[in-house]
Amino acid sequence: MVEVREVRRLCYDFARRTGGTLADFRVPSGTPNFWQAVIEYPDRTLSVVAANDAPVVALARPRSFDFAPAREWGPLEFLDEPELAAVLAETEQFRVLTPADLGQPFTAEDWPHLTRSDIAYWKPATVGEALFNYWD
Repeated sequence: MVEVREVRRLCYDFARRTGGTLADFRVPSGTPNFWQAVIEYPDRTLSVVAANDAPVVALARPRSFDFAPAREWGPLEFLDEPELAAVLAETEQFRVLTPADLGQPFTAEDWPHLTRSDIAYWKPATVGEALFNYWD
């Protein structure tokens, strides 16, 4: 299990080192199964998403955790930002996954920590769907 304080620390440090500002740190109440740090830069806003049950992180477009609007629910849009991902990858605590990694076909044996009943019920097609989702 991943500690929220470790994710928060990683995201504050990442924002500081890359010239961004941590604008929001979103902790879900139930779903989704990931934390999200919204980081603002002068020219764009992105988020670091961290799975709450595996030491993995990725860059994605920010998403709302509330119930409006409906378009906020569904697969995350992962971002390919090699320079930012390289800074994030300097940590030894978390594995940084790229859009290519997250788009790979999901194989349950590769992720033994995930709940088998959720996998059987939701049938994720990709690694991204399995690791970062809104399952209840």
